[in-house]
Amino acid sequence: MTEKALPSLKETASLRRPQWGRWGIRSMGMIYLVVLLIIPILVILQDGLREGLAGLWFQITLPAAWHALKLTFWTSGVMTIINMVMGTLTAYVMVRYNFPGKNMLNAIIDLPLAIPTLVTGVMLVIMFGPQRALGAWLQTNFGISVIFAPPGIILALLFITFPFMVRSVQPVLMEIDRRQEDAAATLGANQWTIFRKIVFPHLSLPIVSGGFLSFARAIGEFGSIIIVAGNIPMYSQTAAVYVLGQVESENRLGASAVSIVMMAVAFSSIILVSLLQRWTRKRKSQ
Repeated sequence: MTEKALPSLKETASLRRPQWGRWGIRSMGMIYLVVLLIIPILVILQDGLREGLAGLWFQITLPAAWHALKLTFWTSGVMTIINMVMGTLTAYVMVRYNFPGKNMLNAIIDLPLAIPTLVTGVMLVIMFGPQRALGAWLQTNFGISVIFAPPGIILALLFITFPFMVRSVQPVLMEIDRRQEDAAATLGANQWTIFRKIVFPHLSLPIVSGGFLSFARAIGEFGSIIIVAGNIPMYSQTAAVYVLGQVESENRLGASAVSIVMMAVAFSSIILVSLLQRWTRKRKSQ
């Protein structure tokens, strides 16, 4: 009886060790998540709501704050639409065509994720500044001011969020079985018909997901915007720049209130992306 009991005790001990290990890893991960993300979010929520919803509403409906939020959302929306079209086109070219310098271009696509966003602003100022040839030409011939104006904000956001769109679509294009496209081509379908009827249905959800990710990223952009658009209230001041101004003015409530709105919109976009990805996985598994 004793000899038979000893192995069972050893087996029980060996089973407990991995469980304790798993719980330890989970606990460490959860503690890190709570300290790094959850607590800061709760702190800013508490600070922005310390005067209730009425105080929050009052702060975000101040003329300068409301204009900054509207400017942020509509420029991010315009950027998202452009990015969805051009990012999809770029991903299609990168997957379906071979050309000299393709590997280099594929690496350059991720460059906006690596360089400081302040550098992005400086590059755009050098290109489109009013004293530069391109910026002066646009101003003289078309009356378009890029720097310290909404077009500069859109250009900066396009540059920064471009990788999100391309990398959302590119893997799906690489996985598409091209036999259906070849069969449609042999039956006389042109390239546009093949793309619209066969390729695009596979890409619709990745395009939408990439668009939401780009939108969420654009809402909080600060570094390039402060260089390109400056800090002109009621004209080129975005929500992130407005928050900085309120912090410098020691209006912590106003800064927290606008930050809560930005976080809510960005978080909603990310939740939608997560739901779309989950629905895509379920559809593939069926």
